[in-house]
Amino acid sequence: MAAHEVETQESTICSHDEKGLTMDRLLFGDNQFFGVNHMSEEKARAQAMRFQSVDAVMSVLDSAYDCGVTTFMCTTHDRIAEVTQRMREQPERYADQVFYPCMPYAHKYANAMADAGVIGAIRQFLPDEGFFDAAMRGGKSLAKKDIEGVTTLLIDAEMKMFEGLKTPVIFLQNVVVDLLLGLGFVDAFRIFADHVKARYGAEPGFITMNLPKLLDALDKVGVDNPIVCANINKIGFRMCGGLDAYVDVLANRPFRPIAMSVYASGAIRPDEAIEWVTSLPNLEAIVFGASSRTNIESTVKLVASAWPLSVT
Repeated sequence: MAAHEVETQESTICSHDEKGLTMDRLLFGDNQFFGVNHMSEEKARAQAMRFQSVDAVMSVLDSAYDCGVTTFMCTTHDRIAEVTQRMREQPERYADQVFYPCMPYAHKYANAMADAGVIGAIRQFLPDEGFFDAAMRGGKSLAKKDIEGVTTLLIDAEMKMFEGLKTPVIFLQNVVVDLLLGLGFVDAFRIFADHVKARYGAEPGFITMNLPKLLDALDKVGVDNPIVCANINKIGFRMCGGLDAYVDVLANRPFRPIAMSVYASGAIRPDEAIEWVTSLPNLEAIVFGASSRTNIESTVKLVASAWPLSVT
């Protein structure tokens, strides 16, 4: 499918929430690039080997872009820094590219600290203009055990690779979100939300394996109408709290849901999965991963057919 052939489907893959944020209905994820597959370790290993080079990653991202899927919801893996650099070098080619960073990527920090020590790791990741200020802020925060200062310091470190690029939504990864939920330290969600809004002019997003519980926590700390990404699929795969609870909150709670794992790692036929998930009330977007142009085109066509936008 050539780029001009998918332009006619643009109206089917974008949506607008009541606050004015434009969110594509189809978001491209990055699990396939880093060997993440929840059903098959063998497939995960094969994908990890295939995408060891940034050229291989860019080939798939170019296919997604040319098919009209121009929002990349990605971790802050080191290889993503190579991707962002390439796109900065070709601003005309990637004029419509949008990133939804998902942080933190814990292995990156562990490796950097092993190689360069704590200060070296901080110096490596922080924005150049803010190193001294951020280091002082972090030092004072650590001395005072001030979680807010440490949190904002780490957010700024993660965002360095996206400098100069469009990042209208910034996500907190589920590994941290669900840990904070379990510990009961839900004030951290407000700290995260306030900082990404103030410093980056972005909407805060949250990824979770327990959608109902997270919505309760966000209500508690005053994060209104949040963007939340969670597993949402027909068979309840990796949906903590149960399928019925998810369907209930989708119908009755004020938030902006993004569905991931809609195919349940291949357990549901694509047409069946898309038909079911797009029938849910108030769903705003789907994030999916694919390793080939053929699969990307197929998903774009399925969503365009099953999920037409109302005329506004």
